[in-house]
Amino acid sequence: MHDRPPLPEPFRSDVIRADGEVRIELTGELDLATSPALERTLQDVTATTGGGSVVVDLRGLSFMDSTGLRVVMRWDGTAREAGLTPVFIPGPPAVQRVFETTRLMDRLTFVDPPADG
Repeated sequence: MHDRPPLPEPFRSDVIRADGEVRIELTGELDLATSPALERTLQDVTATTGGGSVVVDLRGLSFMDSTGLRVVMRWDGTAREAGLTPVFIPGPPAVQRVFETTRLMDRLTFVDPPADG
């Protein structure tokens, strides 16, 4: 009997609005198949948020490819044009490597995760 590796967690983008803050928690794999779902979430948040920061939490991602990176980068510009301040909580090393190898780390605002987790 062969042990199979666990299936990746399905992609989710959960929007949490609390204490005047908007946070989008991403989970699973962000790739060609799941990028449209993230795009819809980001468009909805941009359309329904009047201003202030929007925190995109990448810690729950297990994988991100160039398609996911393009969605994030495009939305960063769109959000700024809409008067929002997008900030990102770094993901695990495999996800952060995508930003580092493409030299896009400095184009986005990364922040430390909140003390409460």
